[in-house]
Order: sequence, then structure tokens, then C-alpha cells
Amino acid sequence: MADLSAIKEHMDIIGADGVHVGTVDKVEGDRIKMVKADSGSHGDHHHFIAGGLVAAVEGNQVRLSAEGAAAVLLEEEEGGQAIMDDDD
Repeated sequence: MADLSAIKEHMDIIGADGVHVGTVDKVEGDRIKMVKADSGSHGDHHHFIAGGLVAAVEGNQVRLSAEGAAAVLLEEEEGGQAIMDDDD
């Protein structure tokens, strides 16, 4: 896991495949809190990315070890539970 203290507000979160996953709001503990605008149909609250998915922090980007589509599936809600699509 990369050094989460290097992550700053408004950095881009990028999947291993180069796909934009979100934008950093801030780091809370061992998770990255994303801005609400990146929460899709759940835009009334924040989503989180586990710090363990961070491969590197380079320039203005947080690079993840997972591809973008997989990282979106691994997003977490406020309490730490995984997000389930309403269609599931």
C-alpha cells in the first residue's frame, strides 16, 4: 500500500487501466473519501476506496492496483459496507 499521507484533496483517482474512478475529497483513516459527485446514483452521500487498493501516488493522481471497473465495484459506503447496486 502506498503512503496515504501523500494523498491530497481534488487528486484524480485512476484505475490500473487508466480509467478515471473518482476525485479525492479527503483521506479518513485507511480509506479515501471521494467527492459526492463521483457517487453516481448514490450522489446524496460519499463513497470510499480502501487504502489497500492504492498502488502509487504520482503527481496529481492516486493510482489503484485494480482496474477502474473493478475498483467501482469495491467502493464502500460510510459505514464500511460494500455498495450493492439496487438491481442486485
